[in-house]
Amino acid sequence: MNIQKTLQTHRLTLIASTLAHIRTELESPEQLASLLNAEVSSEWPTGEYDRDAMEFFRARLEEGGEEVEGWYGWYALRVADAEGPRALVGAGGYFGPPDSEGTVEIGYSVLPQWQRRGYASEIVQMLVEHAFELPEVKRIIAHTTEANPASIAVLLRCGFHRAGTGPETGKLRFERSQIPCA
Repeated sequence: MNIQKTLQTHRLTLIASTLAHIRTELESPEQLASLLNAEVSSEWPTGEYDRDAMEFFRARLEEGGEEVEGWYGWYALRVADAEGPRALVGAGGYFGPPDSEGTVEIGYSVLPQWQRRGYASEIVQMLVEHAFELPEVKRIIAHTTEANPASIAVLLRCGFHRAGTGPETGKLRFERSQIPCA
């Protein structure tokens, strides 16, 4: 199951995290900037992408090696333009390869200074399109809370529908099938 390691739109580049990225980020976050060739805010990491997520991704990459790169974290970098240099705006990714039913789960987070600019929607849409390019992926799920209307709006904008409650108290489950919801 080969997965692409870089995704691109006119505004963003998504780079699949490697074991070297995660180790650098855990040991010396300021060095992540040189590894990504981008500005990295002192507020990094952000939101759901925290030390626990990094540790999870590191463990999965140590177990699976290069074969699983692209099935976990992705760094979202804004393309340099007249407004400023290339910068890390957020992260997104999958919680691993698809399960036996062809389901993958996604998550995403955007630094506060980059929110309300459409980056979260762009990250989610890129991850969705990328996953559905692979024949083994049939459904994508995501979880958020009722207290996060911005995240709910992103998921609805990207073709997800509400599909009940999540595995944790207070979490909502959203799904998107290969064929977008009406």
